[in-house]
Amino acid sequence: MSNKERVVDIEIDVLSPCLICVSTGEIVDTFYTKASISELEALKRQDWNFNWQDKDLKDSDIYKITVEGSNEIQGLIALRGIPQDKAVYIVIVESAPHNRGKSRQYNGVGGHLFAVAAQCSIELGYDGFMYMEVKNEELANHYEAILGAVSLGSVTGLTRRMYIDEEAAHVLLSEYTLQEV
Repeated sequence: MSNKERVVDIEIDVLSPCLICVSTGEIVDTFYTKASISELEALKRQDWNFNWQDKDLKDSDIYKITVEGSNEIQGLIALRGIPQDKAVYIVIVESAPHNRGKSRQYNGVGGHLFAVAAQCSIELGYDGFMYMEVKNEELANHYEAILGAVSLGSVTGLTRRMYIDEEAAHVLLSEYTLQEV
């Protein structure tokens, strides 16, 4: 996976306790757990942007979110605990193809995935601290406004390194009802 592919580029459309069905407005109970190898293999036949079995992800924990009553993956996030930084590194994050664009099935996927990262950071003893590489300045501004992320500056070209500190992570977690399967 090239550095160009390993940037965070996901829309945060709404912060809500669970996912919201776009067609009905219904709030749907949401669950997260680690994705299985067979689930990640099946994604090759679908329209996902990233190769979730890339060798560069072998040291990452990949979490999926699903909704009550369905095993269909709504979004994925790849995380690495970085002990020397006392933080979780967000390698990549992606909404399912059916949750992108104007005809998406659910709102809230992006924010929910960041909440999963915050929860994992807390479980690893990092109190919610996390960081990532963001695709461009526009997205960095969006994450700053919505997630309380802070830019550490340019990494390469337009790519920005950003972090979400403990306080912002706890604010994010206060918005979500995280249920681990």
